[in-house]
Amino acid sequence: MRENYLERVLDMLGEPLGRYQDPEAWRELEGELGVSLPTDYKKIVDGYAPVLINKHLSLGHPATERWNLGEWMRRTADSWSQIDWDEGEPEGDPRISLGVPDLNFGTPDGLIPLASTDRGEVIFYAPRGGRGKGALFVEDGEGEFFEYSMTFGEWLFRWLMGDEVAGSGSGAFYPGPVSLSDLPMAAGERPPTRYGPSRGM
Repeated sequence: MRENYLERVLDMLGEPLGRYQDPEAWRELEGELGVSLPTDYKKIVDGYAPVLINKHLSLGHPATERWNLGEWMRRTADSWSQIDWDEGEPEGDPRISLGVPDLNFGTPDGLIPLASTDRGEVIFYAPRGGRGKGALFVEDGEGEFFEYSMTFGEWLFRWLMGDEVAGSGSGAFYPGPVSLSDLPMAAGERPPTRYGPSRGM
């Protein structure tokens, strides 16, 4: 029986606030991208974003003006698209796994940015990865890509547990409840940090 990682993540994060749920915002974003984003990813974003999880992982939301997920995806994809990959293949080149000649960002046949950390890591969704079932690629902030054939929910669960899911040596476990810092929605706002339930760790 397949483990329900989304449920385990929600248990660790605690009661979702769901402040900005807006199906139309997701429809617009997915229409622009030309692909459906992972269901578990959308559920986590809808429940908690815009948020900083455990002081490192940032998630935006498609329905907010500040920390807007669509704008961040566009900016991030544009930045990565400026790189001349023919000048030197990146370590763990995603093109090999995806079976594509060019490395594209923000497109169905390439890599779509989902989240980032303050350590420079970027988590990408590859709709055509995992033999067409979708896969994640994480760039470690040093130019190396790592492929993970797992859902975003599983990736986030393993990240919260301190597993190395952003390359070798990337694991960092923080015992105790998961911290959730709502990102400020106006200048000068300082939202308090919330915590998930006790994990017995």
